[in-house]
Amino acid sequence: MGAHSTGTPRVVTVRIALLIALLCLAGCGGEPPAPRQPAPEPAPAVLPRPDAPLPREPAALARALADTTLALREEIERWRRDGDPATGPPPEAVTLLALHQQRIYRLIAPARRLGDRVLALLPASVAGEARDTVAARRALIAIPPSGNRRPKIRTAEPEPADRLRAHYAAAQRRFGVGWHILAAVNFVETGFGRLRNESTAGARGPMQFMPATWRAYGLGGDIRDPADAIMGAANYLHASGAPGSHRRALFHYNQSPEYVTAVLRFARRIRRDPRAFYAYYAWQVYVRRDGVVRRITGPGA
Repeated sequence: MGAHSTGTPRVVTVRIALLIALLCLAGCGGEPPAPRQPAPEPAPAVLPRPDAPLPREPAALARALADTTLALREEIERWRRDGDPATGPPPEAVTLLALHQQRIYRLIAPARRLGDRVLALLPASVAGEARDTVAARRALIAIPPSGNRRPKIRTAEPEPADRLRAHYAAAQRRFGVGWHILAAVNFVETGFGRLRNESTAGARGPMQFMPATWRAYGLGGDIRDPADAIMGAANYLHASGAPGSHRRALFHYNQSPEYVTAVLRFARRIRRDPRAFYAYYAWQVYVRRDGVVRRITGPGA
């Protein structure tokens, strides 16, 4: 009788404890478990202003160039994946990052000591692109001016990037001249067609043909039409030795060793990483007037 009377409360106590434990697994205190919140969206990267100050110390410049180039590559991939480079201009992020990158290159290319120190500090992921770009910029700076004319500068929006790529591809199929070579010529000559004026020597159109050369190699097209001009350039380069020797063909196109070096450096970078084509495409036009250099296209110009 005594054993029976003391055992029942222990059984009840155990059952109550189990019940409390089960309730606690579902949420003690009678409150339902809080719903899981979705992970917050990452904060958008702060885009550089068109006139953002640039550092002057090599290590800081190297960090700025590396960070900008990597961010620009990501935005280019997003543009190609989610946008349509065949129908419109680059998105704001690509435009601003490309301009910031261009401004850094414009700073370090002519300043050889500073530029070489920056190049030496860059990570491998961007060093190759930077070396080619700086070498090309330095070659362009070294080209002596030609002609005595000072035509009025005119600019306009270029054809969309992927439409230009389609023109390069069509010319490559017909004449065998690499699309990267044609893109680099288009870039060096007129910033992919942003410049619409004649050159100081009288060359015209997005690929800058002299009228007599165009009559011989333009295939009857319009010297100012991008598709026709790119096809004519491929025809001329092919007749001058490409693709067997792009260097020899480019020297016929413009008899300046520095010009040839610049085109080949830009072309090598475009061939190795097509994202460089979209980055260069988003660069802006700078002109020198009366000793003063200023930007005449892009945000805030």
